[in-house]
Amino acid sequence: MADRALFAGRSFAALLFDMDGTLLSSIEAAERIWSRWAVRHGLDVEAFLPTIHGVRAVDTIRRLGLPGVDPEKEAAELTEAEMDDMGGIKPIPGAPAFLAALPANRWAIVTSAPHALARRRLAAAGLPLPEVLIAAEDVARGKPLPDCYHLAASHLGVTAADCAVFEDAPAGIAAGEASGAAVAVIAATHLEPMATPHPLIEHYDEIVVRLDAAQRIHLAARD
Repeated sequence: MADRALFAGRSFAALLFDMDGTLLSSIEAAERIWSRWAVRHGLDVEAFLPTIHGVRAVDTIRRLGLPGVDPEKEAAELTEAEMDDMGGIKPIPGAPAFLAALPANRWAIVTSAPHALARRRLAAAGLPLPEVLIAAEDVARGKPLPDCYHLAASHLGVTAADCAVFEDAPAGIAAGEASGAAVAVIAATHLEPMATPHPLIEHYDEIVVRLDAAQRIHLAARD
């Protein structure tokens, strides 16, 4: 069958990927660690867990405004716990082959995880370490603000407006939108359908990537 162009046939200078929930699934490990933390602080675990995805740990904790809690210290301790728990980490279907089809200087990972945790999760999932990895420590303001996507694009020598962003969580989607990039939503880890104006993709086996003579990236949905 013929492939259907995404983004009205646009081409892109580079692709920018969130990590957790977008290139790999870490939800089992993350929710184990955060559930224990939430119980210690008397939070409603079921209500709290949906708020952790797509944002930096320090921002999640700071937003709660818990008395006597040092967000920086707590975030560091949570990261250490997550570093020790790689159980259930796995790639989103099709992600390894999709990344392999891209030139190394045409894609980046933009994650709310710290560098050390991002590297360990990528290794656990069998995914390559990109030339450009923007992590929690690299920006003063995390998602949903667009700083991280602008920084990744600049490291690749392009503008965010000439990129497509792949995200799964509302904060990351908002960051991609605010950066001026085109946005695609990966739904592989979604438990409920998401209403979005952006292309909604279950996994990377649904997408075809092609490079033109100028090495610009064209994306199509496989029929």
